[in-house]
Amino acid sequence: MKSLTLLFCFAAFAAHADDWWAFQPLKKVSVPQPKNAAWAKTDIDRFILAALEAKGLSPNPDADAATLLRRLSFDLTGLPPSSEKLEASTVDALLASPRFGERWGRHWLDVARYAESSGRDENVTFPNAWRYRDYVIAAFNADKPYDRFIQEQIAGDLLPARDSRERAQNLIATGFLAVGTKSLNETNPRQFAVDLADEQISAVGEAVLGMTFGCARCHDHKFDPVSQRDYTALAGIFLSTDTRYGTPGGVQGRNLGALLELPADIGLAVVAKPMAVDERQRKMARNEELRGELRRILADRAPDSPNRNSSTGGMSAFDVVRIFTQSAQLDAELANFDANGQPKTLAMGVLDKPLTAPTRGPRQGPPNPSRGRRTSGFEIIAAAPLFSRGDIGKQGDAVPRALPALLGPTPAIPAKSSGRLELAQWLTSPKNPLAARVIVNRVWHWLFGRGLAASVDNFGTTGDVPTHPELLDYLAAKFIADGWSVKKLIREIVLSRTYQIAATNDAASLTADPDNTLLWRHASRRLDAESIRDAMLSVSGTLDLTPPASLIARAGDGPIGGPRNRAITEEEVAKADSNARSLYLPIARNVPPELLAVFDFPDGATVRGAREVTGVPTQSLFLMNSDFVEKQSRRLAERVLAAHADFDGRFALACRLVFNRPLDATEQQAARMLLSRLPGDEKAAWTSLARGLFSSPAFRFVN
Repeated sequence: MKSLTLLFCFAAFAAHADDWWAFQPLKKVSVPQPKNAAWAKTDIDRFILAALEAKGLSPNPDADAATLLRRLSFDLTGLPPSSEKLEASTVDALLASPRFGERWGRHWLDVARYAESSGRDENVTFPNAWRYRDYVIAAFNADKPYDRFIQEQIAGDLLPARDSRERAQNLIATGFLAVGTKSLNETNPRQFAVDLADEQISAVGEAVLGMTFGCARCHDHKFDPVSQRDYTALAGIFLSTDTRYGTPGGVQGRNLGALLELPADIGLAVVAKPMAVDERQRKMARNEELRGELRRILADRAPDSPNRNSSTGGMSAFDVVRIFTQSAQLDAELANFDANGQPKTLAMGVLDKPLTAPTRGPRQGPPNPSRGRRTSGFEIIAAAPLFSRGDIGKQGDAVPRALPALLGPTPAIPAKSSGRLELAQWLTSPKNPLAARVIVNRVWHWLFGRGLAASVDNFGTTGDVPTHPELLDYLAAKFIADGWSVKKLIREIVLSRTYQIAATNDAASLTADPDNTLLWRHASRRLDAESIRDAMLSVSGTLDLTPPASLIARAGDGPIGGPRNRAITEEEVAKADSNARSLYLPIARNVPPELLAVFDFPDGATVRGAREVTGVPTQSLFLMNSDFVEKQSRRLAERVLAAHADFDGRFALACRLVFNRPLDATEQQAARMLLSRLPGDEKAAWTSLARGLFSSPAFRFVN
């Protein structure tokens, strides 16, 4: 009886899933006409005000000019305002600034689970991940249509290109599929291939559709209309894809990977320095010695060898592994340079696998004395088998490659390609309501601190229902009609009165709507980690807006923090510092830069459209004791001391720089009192005062 009850429950839930709001076509909605028509500037305001009036509530007054300018500047560029005046052209100027792409590109990098290392069992560097990062920044600055942006990241290698430079950019875009976490030390190559495809399926589903397809890997999805066969049909697409992530192999990364080689004559930057001819020859000779030793070891271990049961020249198993790893790393290093010692232009990304079994290609490394040639069984374009309970040891019949049918009919997958192009086009079809709804909701979240649907990465039936469903559909439909332009969407939102109202509390409204779901006020939000650090650099006058070369790219291939053959230490990453924007700090999984880690920087393991925001004692302790904060406080002190001779002028300047507003009389009195208790060294006293300003909520929060 219990099993029948459960069966009926699941059947009822499946029927509910088919009717779930997120899976329905975008509705044509009429813009409401609120009673207080004069208040609304835009259609967004009319939706918001109509909902407020229905509950007997009114929106807050407008924010003052200084507050709004600070809000706009941080939201659009991640930096404090460079001007003290709010003008009609401010929004357009901020959208046109190169800083816009850095700010909004970082939002997408959270979604793309971007990092410069593999994470998991062996944290190995991805020295070429930065190309994907820079592609994302450029795409947001250019206002690349969002549908094209998604298509390039999933199937850029399959899209037509006008010239070799556009072809290269399309290939770099597919780095989205290559930068995820990887268990490089997985001993079973078949398991590694299946896990890699699963990571890509999960990333695409959550990033673009807000759907957890990965839940159907082992069984039919318990909550959403996605079966295990649907999942397996998708898996065939990604198992037919050759992912080029570029790691050298060896004992600390058995599952080595190649890279994409881009044309050298299209002007793309390279980080590596040329390799001298004699150095290249020396390394080639050393690699040949190592290969010779490995060949002798393999010969001695052959079944008919008289030395099969004896050691090889006194070598231990550790020595054999060491030789293999050294040769693999030399292989990887030499493959990064051409015959003249010039560094190749390389990128992470994907290509389709061949239609027939390939011969052994470059970057496969020397023969492995303990395991022989490693193959996964997924070397060509083909359908994937259905694994019972997700267990690769329990293989069933193959499931033809196909797209999920949860949103209606789907195009067929050609026999001679992976199907990624069809997947990318289906994801971004105007008939697919999820892609537009998800990105519009994320943009709203990034501007208001909460999405119209609060679960920004989960639009399935376990997610949240939108507070304003008609507004979400209105904006999603308009977003498509406006050519999938993210800048136009942002401009429309920030020019609304809803965005521009004050963040102050109103007692009656707070009682009626304590969570502010009706948006009667603007939410006060803590700055994210990058904005806190970048604002300190900006305020102190030391911010360098020139993008630096990636520290991890300069370090090259190898483990992070490993005892041997490491590329870079954990301390070098965690303590990394420069005057450049935080976006350009080394971003290694499991080892984020200290300041970013303290203020809730994502780990890069999963899609993260919404960051956690915490307020914990370690943040205050960091601000009080960090060498970085001390350095920026000292620079700010020097700046205000040089600008004015009197206390009033100095403190007024400090408030304008740190808080982006005039000084407050209470703050002025407190500052005088603090300085009076710090006699002696004037610079040291003002440094202490500057640290206090940086530690205050008025600096860390935007209203």
